[in-house]
Amino acid sequence: MITIYHNPRCSKSRRALELLRDRGLEPRILEYLKTPPDTATLERLLDTLGLEPRELMRKKEKEFRENELANPKLSRKALIAAMVAHPKLIERPIVVKGDKAVLGRPPEAVLDLL
Repeated sequence: MITIYHNPRCSKSRRALELLRDRGLEPRILEYLKTPPDTATLERLLDTLGLEPRELMRKKEKEFRENELANPKLSRKALIAAMVAHPKLIERPIVVKGDKAVLGRPPEAVLDLL
C-alpha cells in the first residue's frame, strides 16, 4: 500500500500523484490540510524520512514567521506541535510505502519507493 500526503492545490503534489498513477498505482490519498496528521503520525513520518521537523517545514509560510519557528531554542516537540496546529507548514507531498517514505521534492523522488 502506498500513501500520499497530498495537497491538490500544489503542482508538485499533483505531479507526484500523476507519476504514481502513470505506473498503474492508486495510492491512498490523505489530504493533510483537511485531515491533519496527529503528533504520533508526524513523529513517525519524520523518523521514517530521516528528517528533523524544520526540514519538513515550509519556511516561507506566514505561520512559520508568526510563530518564530526559526528560533533554534524551540524543541522538536514544539516544532511538531506547530505542524499539528498549522498543517499548512508541512512540506508536500510525502509518499509512504511500507517502512519507507520520501518527500516528493522533486516529484520524481517518489519513484525511489517503487
